[in-house]
Amino acid sequence: MNKCYLNNPIFEIVSDVAAREGVRAFVIGGYVRDCFLGRSSKDIDIVVEGSGPAFARAVAKVVHSKVSIFESYGTAMLRYKGTEVEFVGARKESYTRDSRNPIVENGTLRDDQERRDFTINAMAFSLNKEDYGALVDPFGGIEDLEKGIIRTPMDPDKTFDDDPLRMLRAVRFATKLSTWEKYFNITPECFDSIRRNAYRLEILTKERIVEELNKILVTDHPSMGFFLMDRAGMLQYILPDLLKLKGVQMQEGRAHKENFAHTLQVVDNVAEAEIEAISQGLLHDYEDVGNQFKETVRTQPNVWLRWAALLHDIGKPASKHFDPVIGWSFHGHDVIGSKMVPKIFKSLKMPLNEKMKYVQKLVFLHSRPQTLVTEEVTDSAVRRLMFDAGNDIDDLMLLCKADITSKNERRVEVLKSNFDLVIGKMKEVEEKDAIRNWKNPITGDYIMELYAIEPSRILGDTKEKIKEAILNGECENSFEAADALLRRLMADAGYTPVK
Repeated sequence: MNKCYLNNPIFEIVSDVAAREGVRAFVIGGYVRDCFLGRSSKDIDIVVEGSGPAFARAVAKVVHSKVSIFESYGTAMLRYKGTEVEFVGARKESYTRDSRNPIVENGTLRDDQERRDFTINAMAFSLNKEDYGALVDPFGGIEDLEKGIIRTPMDPDKTFDDDPLRMLRAVRFATKLSTWEKYFNITPECFDSIRRNAYRLEILTKERIVEELNKILVTDHPSMGFFLMDRAGMLQYILPDLLKLKGVQMQEGRAHKENFAHTLQVVDNVAEAEIEAISQGLLHDYEDVGNQFKETVRTQPNVWLRWAALLHDIGKPASKHFDPVIGWSFHGHDVIGSKMVPKIFKSLKMPLNEKMKYVQKLVFLHSRPQTLVTEEVTDSAVRRLMFDAGNDIDDLMLLCKADITSKNERRVEVLKSNFDLVIGKMKEVEEKDAIRNWKNPITGDYIMELYAIEPSRILGDTKEKIKEAILNGECENSFEAADALLRRLMADAGYTPVK
């Protein structure tokens, strides 16, 4: 075993404390797996044959760190030089049929490894003086890593029935660990077991399900996870609306696009484009702080952009229509889909705040740029799109470009080229009109003060006319021009300013 895997000084400290306290300690799980895969790991799990919290306190005294104790889980966590280190006592678990919360008893390292979800997550490095750095791998996890295999240490039916979340974790690890060079496959025995036990997902909380979905969505190729969930019969318990996108209907010899596969292709396209844009520092996130936007360069995938890609066509089944002349159409699917977003978020107990509104906005607007690439691109059309999208315009355009899928490669190239022209036009309009996050230069308070009037319909009507005039390019985007237009409109309505 190569000792460089244990080059973090925390391991020597844990080893010294374990010797002094007379307990056995091991680093286990994801850190060990990622070492062999050559991946960096942001956290470390330590299992001790004894009390995890008590051992964590002893280590915390040495490293002078604050320790957080989670009594209900029997775990503890401290931070050491930017790394999260979690401690847990070795244990064995048993479950009841109606809960994924285990009955826990103290156990040995072998007991703890047997309760782990997969062989590749059950490997451990010894931190004990007598065999420091030795790999403890009773279930052949290292061979499974080399072969690209996801399987359970014990009987899969028992493993998944005890804790159904492990079925989603199997899908997540297969998706996360797979690369173009090497795919990770769930073994046939485990996959058949997932099919048999998929109904057990119903006992899970929505929050835990969404946590796994989010981790799948931010992988490099999220479609793999959703295809696996579909094949295993899991989606009907998680996102039944997504299943309605499946299938192709034929009428009078004409068929429409298979929208399920198309949707997952779009999600992958978004992931690829976002990763590339992040690497070049091209994407920014905006936070509203005191009515001003704080801008930061995006460094991690935006899971809500991935959700928007996943749900962008969710309204198509309800809008599907066949016309003998034009064939199949999905007119209004963007509007229908945007109305479905809050219901889907609510059913999954996801946030109904600005994150949901962001997804809803992108679903609602995702067809608009496609109209621009097939028609003459006017300044007013671009200006209006940028006004409606605000700071989310870059994410919207990334989604819309990712939505261009076709077996006709020439058609894809032409549409993407046209999209680049639209993006260029947007840059011109933004430089000239500063329309992103535009706010009407004329406020209701200003009108009421200028004309000494109370709140009334004339206020809203006049502000709307000024907004439309600016977005249509009929009025310069400045206070002076807008004020002049305001005075003309109010004079036509019979009002005279008091100042």
